[in-house]
Amino acid sequence: MTIRPYEPADTDALYDICLRTGDNGGDATGQFADPRLLGEHFVGPYLRYEPDLAFVIDDGAPAGYVLGVRDTPAFERVCEREWWPPLREKYPPGSFPAGTRDAAYVQRLYESHTADPEIVAKYPAHLHIDLLPRAQGQGMGRALMERLLAALHAAGAPAVHLGVGAGNTRAIAFYERMGFQTLYQSPNGRTMGRPTT
Repeated sequence: MTIRPYEPADTDALYDICLRTGDNGGDATGQFADPRLLGEHFVGPYLRYEPDLAFVIDDGAPAGYVLGVRDTPAFERVCEREWWPPLREKYPPGSFPAGTRDAAYVQRLYESHTADPEIVAKYPAHLHIDLLPRAQGQGMGRALMERLLAALHAAGAPAVHLGVGAGNTRAIAFYERMGFQTLYQSPNGRTMGRPTT
């Protein structure tokens, strides 16, 4: 397995990895009628606006990725201006039956996407990392994270934060081993952060 920069031909595979890790690290394929909806939130805008901060685990095909943003408020502004409006046209309210995960993520398209100002003041960058089972347990997650941290540092971001669901205990333990500390915690999950060096 190798780690390499994202290439545009990877896009569909990264959307698929997002779906296949979208249930607290487990496979969410059966939970969505639209297999691209989760990736439209957590993959697409990162590849569009920060492709230089996207890295892929490759073992002949993409097996994991990390996606980063150096300036979260600036990213949120460009998404609100350019990324979310076409998706709101594609997915009007009521596109999916109430109570489904698809409906919940359509609703998110119409909600504010603003990170906590107190967190981004100290941890302006943020990231998403997802690995398929075949890439786990081999040190690739750590190597992928170190690659992004170095790139964020070189881009001038002093610190980075991330969000993780409360049920994803394996990921929480991994982040703690990577030096992330809990910044905010709720019953649904937590926000964690660390310096980029």
